[in-house]
Amino acid sequence: MISNYFKIAFRNLLKHKGYSFINIFGLATGMSVAILIGLWIYDELSFDKYHKNYARVAQVMQHQTANGQVWSQNSIPFPLAKELRTNYGSNFKYLANSSWVGEHILTMGETKLSKTGVYMDVDAPKIFSLEMLKGSHDGLKEPNSILLAESTALAFFGNTNPLNKTLKIDSKLDVKVTGVFKDLPYNTRFKNITFIAPWDLYVSSEDWIKRARDESQWGNNSFQLFAQIADNTDFASVDKSILHAKLNRVPADEKKFNAEIFLNPMADWHLRSNWENGVKSGGLIEYVWLFGIVGVFVLLLACINFMNLSTARSEKRAKEVGIRKAIGSLRSQLISQFFSESLLIVFFAFLVSLLLVLVSIPWFNTIADKRIGILWDNPFFWLTSIGFILITGLVAGSYPALYLSSFQPVKVLKGTFKVGRFASIPRKVLVVIQFTVSITLIIGTIIIYSQIQFTKNRPIGYNRSGLMMIQKKSPDFYGKFEVLQRELKNSGAVVEMAESSSPLTGVWSNNGGFDWEGKDPNLTPDFATIWVTHDFGKTVGWQFKEGRDLSRSFSTDSSSIVVNESAIKFMGIKDPIGKMVKWGSDEKAPSYKIIGIIKDMIMESPFEPVKQTIYFLSDENSSWINLKLNPNKSASEAIATIEKVFKKIVPSAPFDYKFADQEFAAKFATEERIGTLAAVFASLAVFISCLGLFGLASFVAEQRTKEIGVRKVLGASVMNLWQLLSKDFVVLVLISCFISIPIAYFYLNGWLQRYEYRTGISWWVFIVSVAGALLITLLTVSFQAIKAATTNPVKSLKTE
Repeated sequence: MISNYFKIAFRNLLKHKGYSFINIFGLATGMSVAILIGLWIYDELSFDKYHKNYARVAQVMQHQTANGQVWSQNSIPFPLAKELRTNYGSNFKYLANSSWVGEHILTMGETKLSKTGVYMDVDAPKIFSLEMLKGSHDGLKEPNSILLAESTALAFFGNTNPLNKTLKIDSKLDVKVTGVFKDLPYNTRFKNITFIAPWDLYVSSEDWIKRARDESQWGNNSFQLFAQIADNTDFASVDKSILHAKLNRVPADEKKFNAEIFLNPMADWHLRSNWENGVKSGGLIEYVWLFGIVGVFVLLLACINFMNLSTARSEKRAKEVGIRKAIGSLRSQLISQFFSESLLIVFFAFLVSLLLVLVSIPWFNTIADKRIGILWDNPFFWLTSIGFILITGLVAGSYPALYLSSFQPVKVLKGTFKVGRFASIPRKVLVVIQFTVSITLIIGTIIIYSQIQFTKNRPIGYNRSGLMMIQKKSPDFYGKFEVLQRELKNSGAVVEMAESSSPLTGVWSNNGGFDWEGKDPNLTPDFATIWVTHDFGKTVGWQFKEGRDLSRSFSTDSSSIVVNESAIKFMGIKDPIGKMVKWGSDEKAPSYKIIGIIKDMIMESPFEPVKQTIYFLSDENSSWINLKLNPNKSASEAIATIEKVFKKIVPSAPFDYKFADQEFAAKFATEERIGTLAAVFASLAVFISCLGLFGLASFVAEQRTKEIGVRKVLGASVMNLWQLLSKDFVVLVLISCFISIPIAYFYLNGWLQRYEYRTGISWWVFIVSVAGALLITLLTVSFQAIKAATTNPVKSLKTE
């Protein structure tokens, strides 16, 4: 019986090739979108699960209160690790101090490579369960050791054994290779780490870090701390225990920040990374839900196509149903037959969808910044696929099976069966649902791109065109700036050049403890602090609102500062030029004179307000060299000249550079990926909807062939007939527009509230979306409508 059902189903597919193609290709498109989204969601949900201790690993963080706001930060003071080990040790299995992940120079002989690495305590490899290929997890116990990622070891040593070989970090630290770990997968927070060096080596190499160990340095939040909790406890109880671990130790003047220590589980690092006033406020998990819903709806659109075309052709199969019932078929058997047809179509569509996914995965990985693939060897994937086929088959075939099996055999066989004037209502409702989803996605895509463009067009306060940044990764850079500046300016490749303590696209230092005349006693000062050299303003082209730039002509400028607009608003100073700002609480604390006010420079997130910033004159704290390329020379020519000069003066360091405009553009990466994915899914949703609309239009044209012939004989023009066949579809799309607009506005307005600097939702977005939907509908329907209207009426009326 079952084999008979599938035979009939297969014959029906071959008999109606056009409709079969629309059904199978439409379902395949919807299923391929659902599979891609499913793989993307699987990758997101499995983020960091490479680490075996995933469920018990956390980063130690703190909440601090200032000016009525709670700030959550993952930077903590050095003494906290010792405090937790000493007084709260029973809560932890391992604790590991860590530097920030950064770029360093690894050298062996003449080979010099820039690699991303980190300094960590000895227990870090155990916490993160690194897969050791050579050596052991205890490799960091030797003070001058280093663990290399497999790819880094291969780059330096090829196929020879790297153990006990020596390298140099940043041209100053000699280390011995004590282990090689497998490269971390792409879906981990530490994917870019190519080496790990001992924390004690880091401390011994920098005087400022040695000073940070002191018990007086509880206010110096410059480090990271990772933990694996003890087996007999949980995060909630540990959080309760360590809550005041810092507050109990800070000096009296720092207790006003009400520092609260807590653990942020590894499970939340990627998907729930946003904090608002001390409370988790979402993160990428919102996009996981969003695209999960989109995947379901796109698949539903494809199922709707199948339902619509199957029920639309009900009259064609009415006699078949009538005969089957007349010779004794039960309704349950007919339902089984139609479900069999549905499952066969879905199975073929699934095979086509796998092919579409295979072809599109490289492109999808590029736009989604992923390294995903079909999980061929994963039993869960195949169980999910079987369930996927069954559910899709049941959903797609449910309405046709129940509807077609309900026909009365007497009416059908007597020829009196009519589907009725209300029979098309369910199909119209389904078309409205299809286009409501499609138009909502179109509006969403436009809004996302509008927000990105709005932020990109935001004034950034400096000229980033032709700005190059070079990090001083080696001690050999220091003391050579003037030589570099002279050589590069004489070469004509560079017109201006200066140093700074932070890159142009980031702020590496924030400080408090400032005081000024008229300061509100309840205000807690907190400023971004950046040290720059002379000519920094000329190099970056910052824009003055008042006052002047730092200058070599004034010897007193060593105790002068330039501040941004936000700093003046924060301090509430009137006539700020010439006013003094003191840094520190004791009598010997230095004071600085405000000599200039610049427009806000966007150095951090372009979606957030610019932080109040103070620029000091100093060349002792510089970590970056900033160069303004000669606009009269090609970039490639200038870069080649600059590289030659750097290799001559700083031969120990590889020539690594970044362009400010490229680094700034990278800040939009997440939003642009989401926007691109939304545009792709919206386009596919529209395509699937139009595919169904095309099928319905062809069926309607076929069904009304004789009517069209009569109208043509009576004088109807092609335009009259086009309007006749198109107007019903246009009305349905207009209804969809009126439904989708308020839905889209509600959800997208909520999404925009996440950004402090955001665009509004303009009326033109809805006009463009509606006009686009109508245009697409008319183009889809017109082909069949015009084809039917231009057909010779003799052919349709010759049997009458």
